[in-house]
Amino acid sequence: MDFISPTKGKLTFEETFNDLIKYINEQSDEKYKLIIGSDSQMRESSIFVTAIIVHRVGKGARYYFRKQKHRYMESLHQRIYYETFLSLEVATRLSGKLAENGYAPLNVEVHLDVGEKGDTKHIIREVVGMVIGSGFDARIKPDSYGATKVADKYTK
Repeated sequence: MDFISPTKGKLTFEETFNDLIKYINEQSDEKYKLIIGSDSQMRESSIFVTAIIVHRVGKGARYYFRKQKHRYMESLHQRIYYETFLSLEVATRLSGKLAENGYAPLNVEVHLDVGEKGDTKHIIREVVGMVIGSGFDARIKPDSYGATKVADKYTK
């Protein structure tokens, strides 16, 4: 599970975690949000991007992303469920690593690419339920910038 940092290049999950913790420890008195979001784009195959964002509230952020190609998925609902799965996979691994290293109080949010308007409004309850049932906070549009801004940027 490799990630890309726009400033540091390709990183393993372990290197990504260490960089994220280093960023937090630089100004440990600040408030932080850890955000996971995924988005997808359809071409000849499906492109999925999952982002990890460490947001120093009111003072910037750092992010990492991974990009995966999968078989073509025509169904929007299938893609949204898979985006949610990918976000939960990373959120679970990250929160486990945080707990192992004494950072359990850091809350992880999962940002979903669904909203009250548009084609995804019918599956909001299901994907939000998946996230909450997995022990994470869920955000939907317009508050899901981890998916709709950061991850979306790299699906193109």
